[in-house]
Amino acid sequence: MIEQLPYCGSPPIPGELLARFNLDPVLIVILLLLGLSQFLTAGTRRSRISAALGWGMAAVAFISPLCALSVALFSARVGQHMILLLAAAPLIAQAWPQKSGGHGTWALWASAGAFFVALWFWHMPRPYDATFTSIPVYWSMHLTLFGSGILLWHELLQHRQERTIDVLAAGALTSMQMGLLGAVLTFAGHPLYFWHLLAPTAAWGFTPLQDQQLGGVVMWVPGTLLLLWAAVRSLGRLWSALEGVKAA
Repeated sequence: MIEQLPYCGSPPIPGELLARFNLDPVLIVILLLLGLSQFLTAGTRRSRISAALGWGMAAVAFISPLCALSVALFSARVGQHMILLLAAAPLIAQAWPQKSGGHGTWALWASAGAFFVALWFWHMPRPYDATFTSIPVYWSMHLTLFGSGILLWHELLQHRQERTIDVLAAGALTSMQMGLLGAVLTFAGHPLYFWHLLAPTAAWGFTPLQDQQLGGVVMWVPGTLLLLWAAVRSLGRLWSALEGVKAA
């Protein structure tokens, strides 16, 4: 029986999910302040829209009933992370203006390395299970994952043309390591997370292993597709620049 109460509350059953919004006032105020700050300092209308959408997606991940569902289902927790990492983070990063001098290549690889460490560490069984029994550990997971995701997307989306090769390499390696982790979760022969052996996954129509396999697919496919889009976008910018040089 589950004794400790996770940050998002006890694992819900299907009939009560729609009433399980996370109305933590501290969280709501922080999200509003961060979103409003970036919205007001954004230099263009497009950046303001991107900031509003990005922080809105973050609010969906943390405030909606998905927060409670992530306590019951591993696949829901992975879905929450994918909303943060593949929807909110690139939108927020896109609204974050590039400094005129840009960053060195070190910033790209440092952010890719930080994201790699955060993603794999927090999906190891013991650290993952600990996020349900400690609120500081829960927020350590999400701050490091979400923060490193924003930094990485900033480097992938806001870069100079001469760094395209480095950006493509970092994006490809990130896609590969996310895909590898997703594959490990998908093809594992047994459940890896003790917490979800205790949670009511059967009430949602899954065994713990089926839930874990679905979570692996949710991580594997969308991550690969979105990072592929980022690569195509970078190549498109480089091609446009080369065409401009030829025209001149």
